[in-house]
Amino acid sequence: MPSAFNSGDTAWVLASSAMVLLMTPALAFFYGGMVRAKSVLNMLMMNFIAIAVVTVAWVLYGWSVAFGNVGAGKGGGNGLWGGLHQWALHDIGMGFGTSPGGGAAGGGSLFGTTGVPTIAVVCFQLMFAIITPALISGAIADRTKFVGWTVYVAAWVTIVYFPVAHWVFSPNGFIFWKLHVMDFAGGTAVEINSGAAGLAMALVLGKRIGYRRDPMRPHNVPLVMLGAGLLWFGWFGFNAGSALAANGQASMVFVNTQIAGCTAMVGWLIAEKIQHGTFTSLGAASGAIAGLVAITGSCASVSPLGALFVGLIAGFVCCYAVNLKHRFGFDDSLDVVGVHLVGGIVGVLLIGLFATKEMAGGFINGARAGLFYGGGFTQLGRQAEGAGIVFLYSFVLSLLLGFAVHKTIGLRISAEAEVEGIDGAEHSETAYDWGRLAGSLRTALTDHDEHAAKQPVQGGESVST
Repeated sequence: MPSAFNSGDTAWVLASSAMVLLMTPALAFFYGGMVRAKSVLNMLMMNFIAIAVVTVAWVLYGWSVAFGNVGAGKGGGNGLWGGLHQWALHDIGMGFGTSPGGGAAGGGSLFGTTGVPTIAVVCFQLMFAIITPALISGAIADRTKFVGWTVYVAAWVTIVYFPVAHWVFSPNGFIFWKLHVMDFAGGTAVEINSGAAGLAMALVLGKRIGYRRDPMRPHNVPLVMLGAGLLWFGWFGFNAGSALAANGQASMVFVNTQIAGCTAMVGWLIAEKIQHGTFTSLGAASGAIAGLVAITGSCASVSPLGALFVGLIAGFVCCYAVNLKHRFGFDDSLDVVGVHLVGGIVGVLLIGLFATKEMAGGFINGARAGLFYGGGFTQLGRQAEGAGIVFLYSFVLSLLLGFAVHKTIGLRISAEAEVEGIDGAEHSETAYDWGRLAGSLRTALTDHDEHAAKQPVQGGESVST
């Protein structure tokens, strides 16, 4: 039965939308702190431009491609895409009606059988579309032309993200409906999708100058920790908001999200201690993000105990996975592959082990419980199939698209600009006023020397004499 408009659920979806939007600037801080000082502004801009570009594309045709056939069932669409009949949000309505798919003429529409206006879900899903290409930027930090990146983002969401979002998130999508895959908030559509694209783009652009020779340490770890904290906050909207209701499912998802982030931090730090003999703040932040990545797809499929293991396993595995770039020789600047691709795969596959009968019953696509809860290997196979399809589709098309943009308008900055600093070359700005900082440092050193010269030394004599 169709639901009536629910103001509480609508308020939660809108609040969650704002939380998810915050994740993109948070990601900019997280990535920005990890790059060198001469690249931080470019990293911030790569993330911020994604907000603008993807919003325009989403309004014009992205929503229609991803969700255009949900509700009234008009305008065509199928398991592969939703059609273009709701281009420019045509026939969405203002959401004041009480019947799904009522359209503008019917006074508005609710999304499916929820009590939430379709236009609110448009806002919520837009934020997912924004952050997914932004995640790719970490794999190609320090060396990417801003114009080339902007064009790539517009093309990538059009041919990769929007269709995949339909396959995974839409009730009509073939990965959800035909393959019976459980992916509540985007383990495939967001994490594996962006991770595969990050790998493809790292191969297209090649290695940074001085890679594995020059020090390329994070220039501002406190900025990394701030970004990680804000990402963690936004992730509650990302996952729990996907329930599209302020209900028990959202509450369970909220708890599972917190649990996985914490146990993944522990798992990463354990692995870091084994590998390097120490615990680092960067490792703590990266571990938490790895757990949040892994629980994104599984948050509505597993119990709190399952979430504990999902996070712990993901944190441990991802800490080792970031070394893959050294073994295979690609330059994934900020470990998008090790954290988002591997973490997304781990989370999606673990559903096939830890999904409970009760949680699987909350999906309407015929999903089954995981191996440890009496479901056998069936759901594990389904999860692997869905993850594999998204990975191959995203990797191949991202690779082809990257080469196309690189060979036409160009994607990589010149060697001279890369060495001198991409911030100055691409944006005519610097994050830090090095001249003033140097002057302040010289003044401080001079004052220190003068003060030291006036201090008595052992024996009662003054250095100034």
